Amino acid sequence: KVQLVESGGGLVQPGGSLRLSCTASQFYYSSYCMAWFRQAPGKEREAVAAFYSGGQSTYYADAVKRRFTISQDNTRNTLFLQMNSLKPEDTAMYYCAADSLTYCPGDWIRPVHNYWGRGTQVTVQV
Repeated sequence: KVQLVESGGGLVQPGGSLRLSCTASQFYYSSYCMAWFRQAPGKEREAVAAFYSGGQSTYYADAVKRRFTISQDNTRNTLFLQMNSLKPEDTAMYYCAADSLTYCPGDWIRPVHNYWGRGTQVTVQV
């Protein structure tokens, strides 16, 4: 059974940085997508960044471009989200999502993946 486990969240001041990790187990697809989504209280889940294998393509929401970076480790077992210059509006629960490329959304922002982690909380405040 595929499992995704997020870590690295926490409380940080505005302008600070955090690095989120998503460790995947039993995830053996050679072609796949992995993504980060976030959801703030009272708001819909929104896409933050995504990585599609094959073309090694990455995508970012406009709100996080040039501040966040999505990457993988060499074993492909861990997905990272480096978050710099954090703002209070980045406060949310952050979720990792993944799927075989066959089922990955053509529009990367759609949260339709089959596999999800339970999330890690990021709070940005003074």
